[in-house]
Amino acid sequence: MKKKILILGCGVDKYTLFDKKSHSSSVEVIGLDKAKLPAVDVVHDLEKTPLPFKNNFFDEVHANHILEHVINFIPLMHEIWRITKPKGMVKIKVPFYTSWIQFSHPTHVRFFTPFSFDFFCMGTYEVTSNRKMFDLKKRHINFGGTIGFSRKLNWLMNPIINFNQKLYCRFFAWVIPSTEIYFELEVVKS
Repeated sequence: MKKKILILGCGVDKYTLFDKKSHSSSVEVIGLDKAKLPAVDVVHDLEKTPLPFKNNFFDEVHANHILEHVINFIPLMHEIWRITKPKGMVKIKVPFYTSWIQFSHPTHVRFFTPFSFDFFCMGTYEVTSNRKMFDLKKRHINFGGTIGFSRKLNWLMNPIINFNQKLYCRFFAWVIPSTEIYFELEVVKS
């Protein structure tokens, strides 16, 4: 059986948004976007729920710099949880809350810290349920992102800012701002 991967907001090239090593004949990659572009398999606006997939359909869901554009964020996270298999992975890249691009992009509606997804991972979510939806498997601040000149400083800055993320966010994030955060969440279903 093929591993199914959903790329949210895939744009024109769904294959650049996930690890190329995992792309093989045993993987089916489905691209979703609100515009019909060459890489889009499913046209759907993320502001509208439910997502057009069955429960427990995907092994992985990837969201690369798309969640910061979504107003309807909490219902979308519930939908991502619903369509992902138990123990499935959700891989997310979003701008860091002090990033200059976060403030300069006119369609960004949401800010992310390293602790933004704790809301869904600790079982303290009381708006519509108290269940723990995800286990946080990885959280990594990227100083310079993955493109551009500042990425050359990642080798130096990333170990320092990730050594103690709470300390960095509390005292240094506005002095030495980073570019993005990467999360890996494992779906918890009983």
